[in-house]
Amino acid sequence: MPKATSEMRLQKAIAEAGIASRRHAEALISAGRVTVNGETVTAMGVKVTPQDAIEVDGVPLTQEQKKYYLFYKPRGVISAASDDKKRRVVTDFFEDEPQRLYPVGRLDWDTSGLLLMTNDGDFANRLMHPSFKVEKKYVAKLQGIPTREKLMPLRDGLVVDHKKLAPARFKIMSTDKAKQTSIVSLTIHQGINHQVKKMFETLGYKVIKLSREQYGPLTLAGLQPGDYRALKPAEVAALEALSNEG
Repeated sequence: MPKATSEMRLQKAIAEAGIASRRHAEALISAGRVTVNGETVTAMGVKVTPQDAIEVDGVPLTQEQKKYYLFYKPRGVISAASDDKKRRVVTDFFEDEPQRLYPVGRLDWDTSGLLLMTNDGDFANRLMHPSFKVEKKYVAKLQGIPTREKLMPLRDGLVVDHKKLAPARFKIMSTDKAKQTSIVSLTIHQGINHQVKKMFETLGYKVIKLSREQYGPLTLAGLQPGDYRALKPAEVAALEALSNEG
């Protein structure tokens, strides 16, 4: 049980113990998978203290050391801790780590790149909050060769799914006239579903391949798909500072 001097909500206690993000903890509670002092709890808002005996799926809640990893997610891997269809998930790459880890946010199944993994539920919650405006840089391979003028609406803020998006930065990195493809980088700070793909499709360009190359101050330098490394304390502190600003 996490150390505390006062009561806290049950879902927060589960998140601080590294079991799941707070949102996932609420789903565990609703599903009847959490007990407090031997009694199943399904209602939100229940408060607990360090003296309460909390179990998730019959396993007592204990505080884990907080861990933070930068993971180079390969294509064809699901950003989840498990999958009912037995498909490969990001936690499969962390089987040697004793902590129960889960991804901060998600990348599409067919998108590769930088993904954070942690057992710190509060940290993950803050980074995923809509007010957190960290810059994320993607590199997309497009079908077609856009001109700079064609992509300028990205800087003004496109309307996607009836929602005006924040302005984004782009750079045409290379073109292949023979194959009629191009490589374009796009830097955004929002995180709606399939946002990058939808932005390019709105302008008439299909995304063939997509990778997230940067997340705030973090990059994939030195890593290959499937690799991961622990975040340095200064990197965790930088992300904490960014999320607190949000």
